[in-house]
Amino acid sequence: MEVAANCSLRVKRPLLDPRFEGYKLSLEPLPCYQLELDAAVAEVKLRDDQYTLEHMHAFGMYNYLHCDSWYQDSVYYIDNLGRIMNLTVMLDTALGKPREVFRLPTDLTAYDNRLCASLHFTSSTWVTLSDGTGRLYLIGTGDRGNSASEKWEIMFNEELGSPFIILHSISLLKAEEHSIATLLLRIEKEDLDMKGSGFFVSLEWVTISKTNKENEKYEIIKRDILRGKSAPHYAAIEPDGNGLMIVSYQSFTFVHQDIEENMGEDVSDKIKEPLYYWQQTEDDLTVTIRLPNDSTKEDIQVQFLPDHVNIVLKGQKFLEGNLYSSIDHESSTWIIKENNSLEISLIKKNEGVTWPELVVGDKQGELVRDSAQCAAIAERLMHLTSEELNPNPDKGKPPCNAQELEECDIFFEESSSLCRFDGNTLKTTHVVNLGSNEYLFSVVADPGKMPCFCLRHDVDALLWQPHCGKQDELWEHIATFNALGYVQASKRDKKFFACAPDYSYAALCECLRRVFIYRQPTPMSTVLYNRKEGRQVGQVAKQQVASLETSDPILGFQATNERLFVLTTRNLFLIKVKTEN
Repeated sequence: MEVAANCSLRVKRPLLDPRFEGYKLSLEPLPCYQLELDAAVAEVKLRDDQYTLEHMHAFGMYNYLHCDSWYQDSVYYIDNLGRIMNLTVMLDTALGKPREVFRLPTDLTAYDNRLCASLHFTSSTWVTLSDGTGRLYLIGTGDRGNSASEKWEIMFNEELGSPFIILHSISLLKAEEHSIATLLLRIEKEDLDMKGSGFFVSLEWVTISKTNKENEKYEIIKRDILRGKSAPHYAAIEPDGNGLMIVSYQSFTFVHQDIEENMGEDVSDKIKEPLYYWQQTEDDLTVTIRLPNDSTKEDIQVQFLPDHVNIVLKGQKFLEGNLYSSIDHESSTWIIKENNSLEISLIKKNEGVTWPELVVGDKQGELVRDSAQCAAIAERLMHLTSEELNPNPDKGKPPCNAQELEECDIFFEESSSLCRFDGNTLKTTHVVNLGSNEYLFSVVADPGKMPCFCLRHDVDALLWQPHCGKQDELWEHIATFNALGYVQASKRDKKFFACAPDYSYAALCECLRRVFIYRQPTPMSTVLYNRKEGRQVGQVAKQQVASLETSDPILGFQATNERLFVLTTRNLFLIKVKTEN
């Protein structure tokens, strides 16, 4: 069995600034322009049956403003008349009204269970579009940078099942065959009741292709589905179409459609149910496995070694691997119980050692703890806790007071992971455990490459550029936003995060009105000294705040090298960030 390589992200030390002192609040006004929209943005609010955190992440926090990374300072949104509207800025003082470039053929108001319409700029001449009802469009746009040759035309459209949003898409041209691969997200209800929210997240990787032969049409040639329990923070297809990268709290796995169609609910049961359950005491471990119907003793083979176990059911390898710790393999036994289950008893070699996992690296089982074990663990930890916040502050090592922790010091118990999947084998090839490196946002620095993603690293925020084909350096640290990880944690009401493609500044907006801009350090035009140390300060980083003249909630937020675009229900705001000539 192939095992995914466990990797780590290599930080480039020269890109870090340990002497960074903080941001200086600048009261210099930022030019802000406001455009009133002809029709309201086509916002789709969450329904009563979309109540989970995953629905909120995927749909409730959806960014309704889309930036065309192939053409600088060009943004798009979809209004409630089904029109895709574009604003391309050449000169701030001569802003025109947003112009219609395409109109959806369907009447969106006729659908009750639709999602928000979504689009992705696949290339300089192609766009993928979802109307939110479950229909996917491929649109040839011509050269969007030239109004004379720009013409949006539907080249493919097909109903693909339940509603979805588009996360990413790429355009490929190989041996006179043009393909577009796109990544679709759905949140679907589980068929059977199970633990948790009762929903799962589905990512569908769809490839649509056409040869250059006459009368050929675009057709779907491949559909692969991944399943997970959390909405991904980041998901993108590699530019060569050979892989997929995902950042998420809970990992995704590919589901084979042909098997699922043939076996029906049996496959879904296997996905949902743990492969085995296990318990432990100080002396031994008990593993319980549900057997297929009509299983006999002859169908089962169990091999015990001092540090290894191998279980075979009906000729199929069921569980094999290195145990967490050594066992007395000669005293370990197994029996078939009356309830058609296999019970395996493993005797610990090192008594009293608590095993965090049964087989090293295996996540298919579930540890079952009884109440007596939980009480014993709590009693062991009692000396580390106190009912008083700080019973003896004069001690050399006072106990930790959780109230002294700032919000930015707290991270989720279940850390995120970054996974790469191979497009042909559909297996995980590389895994990075991100730990407390909180995901912040993504940005397209180069439209020909995958989107970058930004992670918190201690107090800083580090920008990573994924590379395909470079097995030794899949992720490159390309920029640092000093102290941004710490600063953003204090913004309780933050909604969207962004940065300029040239990394010159980062920005975040709240749900209402306020926008915060954090510029990279720049050289000082005048001499400035640090009061405490008496040394000359050569550069300073500025923080600026813009307050929008509206009471409408912010629905979209995009950053370019020179401007920030902010979308509300009825207005589009343009903030001039780069004011120097």
